[in-house]
Amino acid sequence: MRQYLLAVQLDESAPPEPEEEVQAMMARTGKVTDEMKAAGAWVFVGGLRHSDAATVVRPGNGTITITDGPFAETKEQLGGFWVIQADDLDQALAWAEKCALACGQPIEVRPFDDGSRRR
Repeated sequence: MRQYLLAVQLDESAPPEPEEEVQAMMARTGKVTDEMKAAGAWVFVGGLRHSDAATVVRPGNGTITITDGPFAETKEQLGGFWVIQADDLDQALAWAEKCALACGQPIEVRPFDDGSRRR
C-alpha cells in the first residue's frame, strides 16, 4: 500500500462560516475519518490554524531568517489534511471525493515519495 496526503485547500479570503455550519462540517468529516479507520485506510488526520499563525524559517547564505505569516502569499492555504494508505491513486481519489463532500473544500491528493525517484 502507498500513502497519500489528502490536503484540504482553504480559501482564507472567504468570510468565516457560521458556527453551526462549522459544527456540521466537523461531524461530516468525522464520519469520513471513522469510515477510513474501519476500512484500514486511515493513518493520521489534522486541522491547521489559519496561515496568519504560521512562522517561516528560511535558510540562506549559511544563516536563518524567521518571518511571521505564511510561506506563500495567496488566498488559498493548507487548512487541514488526512494521511491515508491506499492500494492505488484511484482508491485515494475515492477517499478524496468523500472528504471534499464532507468538508466542502477542494482536496489535493498527493502520493508520498517512496524514495524510488532517487535510485
